[in-house]
Amino acid sequence: MNGVLIVDDLEFMRTALREILEKTEIPVVGEACNGREGVEAFARLQPDVVLLDITMPEMDGLTALKRIRRKDPAARVVMCSALGQETTILKAIRYGARDFVVKPFKPERIVSAVRKALPGN
Repeated sequence: MNGVLIVDDLEFMRTALREILEKTEIPVVGEACNGREGVEAFARLQPDVVLLDITMPEMDGLTALKRIRRKDPAARVVMCSALGQETTILKAIRYGARDFVVKPFKPERIVSAVRKALPGN
């Protein structure tokens, strides 16, 4: 298992997600603070799963999702956002997201979404 790439513009959110995953022995292979860096890190690190925020500077999560899926149509991406709007969720799913977690989230919801997205599940 390569692990998870966390893409979120808020450092405290990346740290919280890393701690949640590592407590359950899901490795984190990298972090990025915007969509552009996330797309670059995805190409470089080839993670099993990407946890991707939607609202970020430079490149938003939906654009990053499309670019990641263009590079690798089998990419496994779980979207994370405080925007619980149905249209955003539907777009993310249409663009190929495996799941959508609304902030504030419960740690077990993140773990469950990532585990379901891992290869072999």
